[in-house]
Amino acid sequence: MTTELIATHRDNAEVYKGDSLCKLKSRELLSEINLPKGLLPLDDIVEVGYNRSTGFVWVQQRKPKVHRFRAISRSVSYDAEITAFVGDRRMKRLTGVKSKELLFWVTISDIYIDRNDPAKVAFANPTGLSRSFPVSAFEEEEEDGEGRTGG
Repeated sequence: MTTELIATHRDNAEVYKGDSLCKLKSRELLSEINLPKGLLPLDDIVEVGYNRSTGFVWVQQRKPKVHRFRAISRSVSYDAEITAFVGDRRMKRLTGVKSKELLFWVTISDIYIDRNDPAKVAFANPTGLSRSFPVSAFEEEEEDGEGRTGG
């Protein structure tokens, strides 16, 4: 389904290929929409696309990845394809991202920074329930000696 969604938004989109360029472009996009640059700590990115007229973004990586955000002790799973509609301080209709809560993986459908509390970033699931964390927890992390981030 996400592949079909990408195909419908590919016309007039900026499309980038190759891991290093895609990492750079994904960080630039997060910065442009005022979200923390470490929010998508992905590896082996094949393609990043952004259709500015529709606000649709996609990221394709070679394989799914689980990343642990040490500052908040949370694991986040990123599918091989991630899509969203973006705007200022917001990613909505997000696909391909889940957070581990206790024993369950919970789908994340919306990420946003509330204008009334810009130090917090909120993550909502499709039912509308959300949880907030400090923006600082999602800044870019330094890689350790083995080339990994997280714990």
